[in-house]
Parts: sequence; structure tokens; C-alpha cells
Amino acid sequence: MKIPQGHQAVMPYLILDNADLFLHFVKTVFGAEIGHESRNDDGKLGHCEARIHGNTIMFSNSTEQFKPRHADLFVYVEDADKTFKEALAQGGTVIMPLDDKDYGRSGGVEDPTGNIWWITAVN
Repeated sequence: MKIPQGHQAVMPYLILDNADLFLHFVKTVFGAEIGHESRNDDGKLGHCEARIHGNTIMFSNSTEQFKPRHADLFVYVEDADKTFKEALAQGGTVIMPLDDKDYGRSGGVEDPTGNIWWITAVN
């Protein structure tokens, strides 16, 4: 099996009401690199691939045929405090305050499009 470069065997695919807002969020908060971006005739994102630390998340705008589908995403970061703060500055809301856990410094943020991010830095 040959998996295309920049992809992994399992990738989340999110269908969102505002994919451009999500795109801005992942680029600003997590430094995501965009591997692919295509737009529909109406200018809305038809398909986008964002890479965070080498892992790809695919997403697009919802349509009448494909309703919004959100996800919970667990992400390791270098600095949980900095990333958590930036997520809130970009419109995220706290669902679990940042705290030291036995597995690292971790907290939960809901992004402006309804996805939950479990932001964690290993001790």
C-alpha cells in the first residue's frame, strides 16, 4: 500500500459550517501548513488539507448533502500554556481548564467551528 506523501493511514475529515474560520484557527494556533486548498465556484472551501506536526487533517464546508461533522482532536504541542492562550485569543472557549496531569500539561478548548481540541504538552 502506498500512501500519498503528507498523508497518514487514518486522517480526520471534518465538514464545517465555516471552513475558512477553521483554516485561520489551525494556521494561527497550531502553525498548520496547507498542503492542498481548493474552492468551489461560490468561493467556499471545497477541500483543504492542513498539516500539524506532520499529520494531516482534511476538511471542507458543509453542504445540503454533507451536513457539519465535528471532532475531538488530541494534539501534542511544545508549550501548552502558549497554545491554549492563543486558542482562546482566536475565539476558542475553555471546556477543561489547563492543568498538570499525570500525562502532561493539558486542557480542552472548543474552537469557533465546534471542534474540541485537547491541547497537551508532555512533562
